Amino acid sequence: MAEAHGALAEQFEELPQQQEASMLGMWTFLATEILFFGGLFMSYIAYRSIYSQAFAEASKHTIVLFGTINTAILLTSSLTMVLAVHSIQENNVKWTIRHLLLTISLACAFLVLKGFEYRQDLHENLWPGPHFKTGLPPQAQIFWFLYWAMTGLHALHVTVGIAVLSVMAFLAGRGKFSATYYNPIDVTALYWHFVDIVWIFLYPLLYLINRSS
Repeated sequence: MAEAHGALAEQFEELPQQQEASMLGMWTFLATEILFFGGLFMSYIAYRSIYSQAFAEASKHTIVLFGTINTAILLTSSLTMVLAVHSIQENNVKWTIRHLLLTISLACAFLVLKGFEYRQDLHENLWPGPHFKTGLPPQAQIFWFLYWAMTGLHALHVTVGIAVLSVMAFLAGRGKFSATYYNPIDVTALYWHFVDIVWIFLYPLLYLINRSS
């Protein structure tokens, strides 16, 4: 009870109330993020319906291997994040830290692989502008603008996630969490699953649609 009391902020009467407030706050934040990404997704849908042939040709130049591996990496990171929450619920701090560190490692691997993919895209002049890759219709630049905007924004969210996960691992190592109080890890998991879900939508839209047409 003393531990729970120490984790309770002064504006709340009890720990469950604090936990519900923090979860509501994260859901509200994610709702604004959905609106933000939603604008990009709607732009993609609108332009793809107008310039379907150009988008089909442009999407064939994305690197499916990189996209597929990164999809597997993020799905695995969601599993390790769930295991981190489960471990702290079982009061197993050691495995909580291990699973958090493994999630961080997978997130870093995602960014490294994405960096190699970006390097290849730049090498092939798949960047909107005067030096855009020859042989593609002009409207294909819209696809690649959205590709860079959407994947770049997602990579930024992954980077923020790495920072937050690192803080959670540090605090767990300092003994700040237990089976009684682990709400910050639970909220962080919610954010991380959102990041993964966004990629689940990006992967087919950017890499798979019209690939074989």
